[in-house]
Amino acid sequence: MRLIIIVLLISLSASAQKTPADFGYREFTYKYLATEVKVLVHSKKGEENIKKPIMLYCQGSLPQPVLKYDNRGLYGVFPWGNDVFLDDYHLVVIAKPGVPSIAEVSTLGNNYSYYPNGEQSEEYRINNHLDYYVGRNIFAIDKLFKEPWASNKGLVVVSHSEGTYVAAKMAAKDKRVSKLILSSGNPYGRILSILAQDRHTGNDEQTMEYWKAIVADKENDTANSQNDSFKTTYSFSQPITEDLLSLKIPILYCYGTKDWSAPYNDLLQAEAIRLNNKYITFIAYQGLEHNYFPVDDKLQPDYNVYNWTK
Repeated sequence: MRLIIIVLLISLSASAQKTPADFGYREFTYKYLATEVKVLVHSKKGEENIKKPIMLYCQGSLPQPVLKYDNRGLYGVFPWGNDVFLDDYHLVVIAKPGVPSIAEVSTLGNNYSYYPNGEQSEEYRINNHLDYYVGRNIFAIDKLFKEPWASNKGLVVVSHSEGTYVAAKMAAKDKRVSKLILSSGNPYGRILSILAQDRHTGNDEQTMEYWKAIVADKENDTANSQNDSFKTTYSFSQPITEDLLSLKIPILYCYGTKDWSAPYNDLLQAEAIRLNNKYITFIAYQGLEHNYFPVDDKLQPDYNVYNWTK
């Protein structure tokens, strides 16, 4: 009997929910508006209390937990690698509202997303829009800058996909942002990427009608199961071109030439050249899609070729 109890306890311990600390992340929890803000900080081991600047990562769409793991360990948190930049920065990422900061992957739905009862949590659905994320991120930086290990000399904001809108608007509002990295965004808004993809698949007939409906009801934050609300799509369809072209800080803008948003990124680059903008550096990766995988003639990605580390 004693042996059975010991085995049971070991089994329960092994299957217990892990915490960010189990993977070397510090978690700070704040209250912003009516939401709980969970901020995860990744530092070089042994240098957690050494004063360094913050590098904030604004992740893409979907209600994914920041930390995802299975019995093999932690999934990638930062697409470029979890240990890059740690010599010079404390890396920071903020959990989505109404989404746990950490979860075992078997508990998640499609695309490793958190869908309690098969749909978005109410807190996520209501707050999943641009204004919330920009305000929340600035609020979180205010809090972190009070920590003794956080240097207020230089704040680097890195972003991908949906996060590019948050990063650009954040930099336009917060002068503490000293450098900006944008990856695979559409500077003219999400709806144009949706249209480009629908044109390719031949499902574009209703796209503009869909956009008209969104504009007519842009504050509608209801959502159908796992789909974004009108408010979400409208907020991320606001162009960020004026914000980017007006910033006077170093900006690195990366994208794949086979991404749906590539023509609009080319347009921004051409406009920056026309205006003799010296602040934005563009890198267009030939033949790669939204997440930098190469594609074939039918635009199908080859997931065996991982280019993020470049």
